[in-house]
Amino acid sequence: MRGLWLALTLMAAPAVAEAPYTIAAGLFDPSRQNLGLARATGTETVTIFTPMSDDDKFNNGAVLYPFKGRLYAQWQSSATDEDSSDTKIMYASSADGVVWDKPKVLMPAGSGGQMHSNGGWWSDGQTLIAYINVWPTGFQSGDGGYTAYIRSSDGVNWSKPEPVTGADNQPVQGIIEQDPHALADGRIITAFHLRPGMIAAPFFTDDPLGISGWRRGQMTNLPHEGKVSRELEPSLFLRGNCAVMVFRDQASTFKQLASESCDRGQTWTQPALTNMPDARAKQSAGNLPDGTAYMVNAPNGDKLRMPLAVTLSDDGRTFTRSYLLRGGDDIEPLRFEGRYKRLGYHYPKSVVWQDHLYVVYSAHKESIALTRIPLSSLR
Repeated sequence: MRGLWLALTLMAAPAVAEAPYTIAAGLFDPSRQNLGLARATGTETVTIFTPMSDDDKFNNGAVLYPFKGRLYAQWQSSATDEDSSDTKIMYASSADGVVWDKPKVLMPAGSGGQMHSNGGWWSDGQTLIAYINVWPTGFQSGDGGYTAYIRSSDGVNWSKPEPVTGADNQPVQGIIEQDPHALADGRIITAFHLRPGMIAAPFFTDDPLGISGWRRGQMTNLPHEGKVSRELEPSLFLRGNCAVMVFRDQASTFKQLASESCDRGQTWTQPALTNMPDARAKQSAGNLPDGTAYMVNAPNGDKLRMPLAVTLSDDGRTFTRSYLLRGGDDIEPLRFEGRYKRLGYHYPKSVVWQDHLYVVYSAHKESIALTRIPLSSLR
């Protein structure tokens, strides 16, 4: 009788989803400096902004996007502490990705307890969209927020904020992730972190500007407690007709979670645990022009967010090679104290532009820097 009960229980248990990708055995060596990784030929690092004594000392969440011959960077900035009420959104641009203009305020700090943080970029080629994450009661309240946007035709003059809307023409009640990607047919896929709290959910739209028509994709989240999902802050890469969404795992497995959709973002597999090491942080994924899948993260099996590396796969299923972006051999000291500031390379985001892969990140949640690699060195 007990054997029958056990058999029925096993039959009723949900199947564990197969991970959409894996990494080759021995790719990272924890016993060696920088996990045994080397830099690709031509790798160079540039500082976009570093604070002086009179500047905001907390800077994080940087995102890049090309628009009309320039590369734009945005990030969140505050006087001392992470996600404080004085957080504002800064941006800068460059004609060559190396020399950057002086940062300007893209969105001032909120008022009355409201907080603003940066939500990334999008463009149809003619209009640049900057997403603004709005936290009505601040980040620390745990209530979550919604997404607004501002637009510009020249990267200098900006419209007033308006809400990002869904297919029902109502504001989407969630914070947009900073990493939207387009399918070959133009459909845009990203994720919102929905209220109340932050529950990660894939979304898609056929609006070329990415400001309306958003629909929620069907995905069953993994079990979690409270108002924050186990899956957080995803990016994605494409594999043929499928999109693979890569998540930070809040359950502290220090490995990535991943889900895939092969019907243009409408339905997704339940996120599965991969064997890709991850320092439980935001990461960035994408494809090179030849289709090669890549992901940028700190492939470390603990909370230390370094080294920062780019890892590549020819088929989008097995990642077989990895290159060092930033490591412990070139680390700079933390210059100013602040809440949640610590050594490491935080929250990378990436873009392909002018024959390079650009990766932007915050050094110690203090300075904004980028590292770029010639595409020819990654083939």
